[in-house]
Amino acid sequence: MFFYSQSPADLAQSFPNQKSDVWVAKEFRFHDGEVLPALNIGYTTLGNPKGEVIVILHGTTGSGLGMLNHAFGAELFGTGQALDAEKYFIVLPDSIGTGKSSKPSDGLKAKFPKYNYDDMVSAQYRLLTEGLRIKHVRMVLGNSMGGMQTWVWGIQHPHFMDTLVPMASMPFAMSGRNWMMRRLIIDSIRNDPEWMNGDYTQQPPSLQFASVFYALGTNGGNQGLQRLAPTREKADALINQRLSAALTGDANDALYQWDASRDFDPLAQLEEIKATLLAINSADDERNPPELKVMNKALARIPNARLFLIPASDETSGHGTTGHAKWWKNEVAALLQTAPRLP
Repeated sequence: MFFYSQSPADLAQSFPNQKSDVWVAKEFRFHDGEVLPALNIGYTTLGNPKGEVIVILHGTTGSGLGMLNHAFGAELFGTGQALDAEKYFIVLPDSIGTGKSSKPSDGLKAKFPKYNYDDMVSAQYRLLTEGLRIKHVRMVLGNSMGGMQTWVWGIQHPHFMDTLVPMASMPFAMSGRNWMMRRLIIDSIRNDPEWMNGDYTQQPPSLQFASVFYALGTNGGNQGLQRLAPTREKADALINQRLSAALTGDANDALYQWDASRDFDPLAQLEEIKATLLAINSADDERNPPELKVMNKALARIPNARLFLIPASDETSGHGTTGHAKWWKNEVAALLQTAPRLP
């Protein structure tokens, strides 16, 4: 979410049999009919190649490798942990536009195809089935953007997985504050004179300001941010720290990633989902507030579906809460122990 000086590789832990690579999808067709002769799909795998497969999908501006950080991977993939890498084979794809996957900054800039979440899931499916020759997975788990993609996975490929764990997301149209704030990031970049219709030679300054603004407005939690910034001086220091951090992102890449959510709306197709589903949200999630009362009605339409809502506190961090596996890892471990295996 933030463009800080530390890269995902700096934050990543090392796990058994860990490998990162790029697979090339030939003649990749996007949802609008546009075709790229070759689409790079970056990915990281780890763990037991003979074990049941767990697919983990990252959030906007993230990458698969970034999911191996202290708060996430280190809480899940160790010996005896919920997603023990000695037992499971873990696949962490880079979504289109992120990590080592094809993206605007590779050269096409604003001429890159206008991809959406359906395209991202299609690329992930081709990686798994054609690139890695995987026929079935035990679990698809995704956070934030990855959570929204997890709903799409359940609808587009209902028999491919036994379980689905969409986190920090809700299965209805991108709208309300969630979309409005994304529009402000997109428009901030497009209206920056230094963006130059995507043909800039140095990063437009709007990228960092808009990203920090969005993150503070839709991430961190009211109680969590108050704990970090209990005075105006500490609040100013936090903002200054984030605004002065080294910028490592690309404006076109960021614009495309946020815009990819524009037509997300799985609500009408929820009955297609066959897998056992555990939705995980935080009560203080600014982008997916429980008071909208969407989730319970939606889950009632899916057999074997339930919600685990993490209570808000000064230790949670709003939309960012689910990025800390300590809050939900026991729920996922129990799910894997009890969920039936689909044919």
